[in-house]
Amino acid sequence: MEILQQLSPTNSSSDSNLELVLQKDFPVADDQGPTLFAYYTGLNTSLIASIVISSDNILEQCSRSKPVSIAVQHINTFLSQAGVPKKSLLTTDEFVLAGLTFIITLLMYYILMGKGHSKKRRRLAADLKIAQEKVNFLEEKLMLIEDDQDGRGSEGGDIRIFMDGAFDMMHYGHMNAFRLARSLGTYLVVGVNSDKSITECKGPPLMNDEERLTMVRGCKFVDEVVPDCPYVMSEEYLDWVIKTYKIDYVIHGDDPCIVDGKDVYESAKKAGKFQSIPRTEGVSTTDIVGRMLLMNKDHHCDSSTGKPTGKDQDSNSLLCRQSKFLTTSRLLRLFSSGMKCPKKGDKVIYIDGAWDMFHCGHVAFLEEAKKRGDYLIVGIHSDSVVNRERGCNLPLMNLHERVLSVLGCRYVDDVLIDAPEVITPQMIQSLGIHEVISGTRGDGFFESVGKEDRYRLVRKAGIFTALPSPTNFTLSNIIDRIQANQVAFQAKIAKKKKAEAEYYEEKYNGKKVVE
Repeated sequence: MEILQQLSPTNSSSDSNLELVLQKDFPVADDQGPTLFAYYTGLNTSLIASIVISSDNILEQCSRSKPVSIAVQHINTFLSQAGVPKKSLLTTDEFVLAGLTFIITLLMYYILMGKGHSKKRRRLAADLKIAQEKVNFLEEKLMLIEDDQDGRGSEGGDIRIFMDGAFDMMHYGHMNAFRLARSLGTYLVVGVNSDKSITECKGPPLMNDEERLTMVRGCKFVDEVVPDCPYVMSEEYLDWVIKTYKIDYVIHGDDPCIVDGKDVYESAKKAGKFQSIPRTEGVSTTDIVGRMLLMNKDHHCDSSTGKPTGKDQDSNSLLCRQSKFLTTSRLLRLFSSGMKCPKKGDKVIYIDGAWDMFHCGHVAFLEEAKKRGDYLIVGIHSDSVVNRERGCNLPLMNLHERVLSVLGCRYVDDVLIDAPEVITPQMIQSLGIHEVISGTRGDGFFESVGKEDRYRLVRKAGIFTALPSPTNFTLSNIIDRIQANQVAFQAKIAKKKKAEAEYYEEKYNGKKVVE
């Protein structure tokens, strides 16, 4: 452009300009200097030529390779059979060029677009995580709203419910009764019958006053507890309860409660304060005591294998006997009501175990464990793991039953179902655990594995704590008490089973319930 401007006729002295141009050092294409192309682009034409020639050699070598020739031959055979003219068949050069073009296109797409897609994927993953947290939050709010609506009357006022009972060997069936009773109001007051009144009406209870009160106070569905409640309420006592605790309704199961030919809740019914709730079918104290009476200290092991036989002395199957209780996802959700995710900054405590025959010792220990942090997660081991460690027909309650029992405890924030035996760093990170706790006194769980092996990784991480057990009460105490009074309990169970059979037969229109 500079040369043309200098040669332009508009210039006043064209001759002098021409002379200047001729005198200017102009690149000459010879063997000594660069070409015009190299001069203005800065590219080495020899290098470009070498690349082109090398590429051509590579393409030629690929075209002559045996794999390419075989592939082209197979393709052309197929095309010929399909009726493609011979002049239109594929050549090796075309095949190689098409392949290289495809590969280069993919590489360019990845270079130009790949990073953008990666960013989009990461952004979508983050958005999905936020959406999941929002869904969990909304589900929790929905459950709380449903519980609140279930517990309020038509006018939205407080409704106070009273329920009483012995609650001897309290189990998840009792907890479900508390849940149902509280769903009829907003505040549940539970009266616990005294040892003296129970003994007078139906014989001595297995658990004493303090043990039964601990269990009832530990249930999250109970708001207040009244101790020393009489087994048979008089009109005077009922009036006192209603006035003192401002009770709107007295609740009991729909099965009759008759003592010495008298309805225990007759006075409540006369006062128009009685409401019934459906009985939790498939579980009863009678059934649980029956499971215990089948045990012995030999654990029914086969001498040839050393493994539990799973049978009692009459060769009746013990292990894997299916529970009659029907655990549904809806019931699990109802028992999980009110459970929330840990907040940012909360100290998360983890403790695991069998939690078989959930008793007052468990409740007292969980209360102490909860004091060490803000959020308590309880791990529950599977039936097979518990049975391997304890033998015979243990656990007495299956995994579903034990999960419901722990979920009903007010000190528990969440439950890990089928918890692993050994706590790993991955599990600690996933659950956000800050401290792992184990009691100094238990039911003899994991004797073969050993606490040192189970907790070796958390000990190494410096987050393990051996918490002194607040009580000496264990599952062995319950079993020993039952076996010490086996004859009396067997007679009581036989009588109770007969009454239960009559109840179910009447409830289901005389149809026999198959066990």
